[in-house]
Amino acid sequence: MKIKSTIAAILENSHQELVIDEIRLPNHLESGQVLVELISSGICGAQLNEIDAIKGEDKFLPHLLGHEGVCQVIEVAHDVSRVKVGDTAIMHWRKGIGINANTAQYRWNGRNLNAGWVTTFNQHSIVSENRLTKISNYENISMGILPLLGCALTTAYGIVTREVLPKPEGTILILGTGGVGLALVAILRTLNNIRIIAIDKDAKKLKVASSLGANDTIKFTSKEQCKLDLSLILNTVGADIAIETTGKVSCIELAYEETKENGFVNLVGVPNSNQKTSLYTLPLHYGKILRGTDGGSSDPDVDIPHLIELLQNRTLILDSYPLSTYSLNDINKAIFEVRNGQPGRSIIQF
Repeated sequence: MKIKSTIAAILENSHQELVIDEIRLPNHLESGQVLVELISSGICGAQLNEIDAIKGEDKFLPHLLGHEGVCQVIEVAHDVSRVKVGDTAIMHWRKGIGINANTAQYRWNGRNLNAGWVTTFNQHSIVSENRLTKISNYENISMGILPLLGCALTTAYGIVTREVLPKPEGTILILGTGGVGLALVAILRTLNNIRIIAIDKDAKKLKVASSLGANDTIKFTSKEQCKLDLSLILNTVGADIAIETTGKVSCIELAYEETKENGFVNLVGVPNSNQKTSLYTLPLHYGKILRGTDGGSSDPDVDIPHLIELLQNRTLILDSYPLSTYSLNDINKAIFEVRNGQPGRSIIQF
């Protein structure tokens, strides 16, 4: 390959800072693989969960991270047809059209370095063809927003258009106004007959949610206080829909309890593996729907071009969506800021 080595942020041990170091790329591309150069990458909450090993012991250490980004294609395997050298593409973790290639095997300090089908915390990355979607006609869209098409925006768009049935209307609770929560507010604001109530423990994030279109905001201090605050807004009538993005047990319970008997609850956030949620299940027998989401059931090859169109024609407006930019060398600082409540998305600019 043209590129023999690159710089990457490596998760060597759980619960520790990432290691910034040079890594070696394989000698050649295998079937369905694409070599790309990163332009920018978002830092998603899923990466913090990986670092913290919230799903349990990480059996793939050391490994690379990152699953939403924008890149330029540098080299393609002989059988790749969806992208070509020079294309700009969105990197995403959801399967799209194309070959599902083997994951790349990098080398670091004389040992194997694991990676998934897409990683974005490395300046050059070997990506499976079906984790790339070529984009065009994006000239009026901020380069900081583009990486969000790999996860935050497509997840939110998929939840709204594919999972909230039959269609979003009435009163909708958004619990957690991080990257996906704010994207949900902005996308829901493009619809009619919607009242959005955003809930978060961070007043700065709630202010951003208001600027993106939330009708009401509630600062979360406790589950009990939040229920009282909601009763003043809802007049004891539950919400039609609740979308929970934090993974916190108290917020999951609140989302379930504060929806109508025939309401819909969508769980986006992933709880810690050692925490259990307590729910009274009888309402599920009478029409209430509780489900988890897998990336909003997003179809990248359909949703990414549509979202670009919405952004280009200003149907979807993200002018007030906060973006904070860092270099790869400062990625641990960026992660620290995310953990401490920095609103919007932190972007690694290569």
